Amino acid sequence: MNNILFTHSYFLRFDPKQWAQGQPYPPLGTLYAAAVMRDKGFDVEVFDTMFSKKATEILQPLQKHAPRFFVIYDDGFNYLTKMCLTNMREAAFEMCKLAKANGCTVIVSNSDSTDRYEEYLQHGADFILIGEAEATLSELIDSIKNRNDNYEAITGLAFLQNGLVKKTPGRAVLKDLDQLPLPAWDLINIEAYREMWLKSKGYFSLNITTTRGCPFKCNWCAKPIYGSRYNSRSPQNVVAELVMLKKQFNMDHIWFCDDIFGLKPGWLIEFAQLVKKANLNFKYKIQTRADLLLQDDQISALAASGCENAWIGAESGSQAILDAMDKGTTIEQIYRATQLLKKHHIKPSFFIQFGYLGETKTDIDKTIKMINDLLPFEIGISVSYPLPGTVFYQKVKAAMQHKTNWTDSDEMALMFNNTYPPAFYKQLHRYVHQNYHKHLAKDSIAKLFTQPLNTSANTIKKALSILYYTPVTFMEKLKLRYTERAIS
Repeated sequence: MNNILFTHSYFLRFDPKQWAQGQPYPPLGTLYAAAVMRDKGFDVEVFDTMFSKKATEILQPLQKHAPRFFVIYDDGFNYLTKMCLTNMREAAFEMCKLAKANGCTVIVSNSDSTDRYEEYLQHGADFILIGEAEATLSELIDSIKNRNDNYEAITGLAFLQNGLVKKTPGRAVLKDLDQLPLPAWDLINIEAYREMWLKSKGYFSLNITTTRGCPFKCNWCAKPIYGSRYNSRSPQNVVAELVMLKKQFNMDHIWFCDDIFGLKPGWLIEFAQLVKKANLNFKYKIQTRADLLLQDDQISALAASGCENAWIGAESGSQAILDAMDKGTTIEQIYRATQLLKKHHIKPSFFIQFGYLGETKTDIDKTIKMINDLLPFEIGISVSYPLPGTVFYQKVKAAMQHKTNWTDSDEMALMFNNTYPPAFYKQLHRYVHQNYHKHLAKDSIAKLFTQPLNTSANTIKKALSILYYTPVTFMEKLKLRYTERAIS
């Protein structure tokens, strides 16, 4: 009996904001691990918790398949799992206990267990896989199957031995990503994802990763799974997967969920050529940095291959804050990259972060000005979120409150003492969003006069929204000033 039941601990329903948005992505990391173990001859099943209502739903597949090994293998490519939300941690603990009670060897791999392996071992896990884990999982299961209990010889592992926690040295990351099988897409119900996407957005998006790791040194960014080494799949390997996904699932859109897309020299241009040769027709979005978007030929290749939205880690409009973050980018680069993307009809979107250590009102005003000046297609606003293993976490550790993780992605609680208390940043979040939409409306009004021949129903709708966003923004700004005065 060498069967393996894989699952993951991200329950979309436990994250109300994400459930309401209705844009779920399959657990890519889970599907990679399942594909690796299936290629090794194991009988593999996946129970996808994405649409589950409660952790106890794992009991049915546990009883049906009676697996020898139960593996919680989270999707380390998705930023939502990297946030280590407590709702998901508690669900993982419950599944560990249920699997253990059903006689399974319980194995866990995720960002949270990498940081908190002792807690997971106390809640029913037998082994924690540290870092990039496919090879570690394979070695561990082979060792257990062969009754070789010399687990200290396996790198990238934590476990209990005679009541004591043992942690082995870290494992080197994979360099040749093309050697991995494609994710086991057939082991989950893709139609459930399609249905929610079509209902919420009117098109169907799937996720692909082309790389692992990030070589940049932003000091707030946790890299517990793939680390700081940057390794890339070949453009040929990626396009082969895209062709397969288009044929089998007819997706309309792809999220390339790499931390940094297309960093390897020459990769983007070759990728664009191969997409054209394969006659692929799809749109995609990426995550990237401003300093990587300063060359016309690179942006042209992105546009030619179907990129419609580039999410830039802008973070702040204050150079002092970017420098404090060790971001390695400049405000000038953010402005230039945004202009180049718009020139090539790619929508620039910004990740914005408020509340970094030492941020002042002047820094906040500079960030708001940058948003108003550049009018990105979308903005994602967060507050600085200290995660173990980061330089930033060490800087604020002494000032942190008892709470160390958000319950869900909409909590937005500032978890350390800073210039302003949490209530200010929550109100700032509301104000900046309304102010952003007001400026989009003003821009649409200007286009009605400067580009009358290009007027669309959407432009008119946005222009008319000024009637809503002007008073709402005014009220949110008053609330922000009141909050600021109340804490002065």
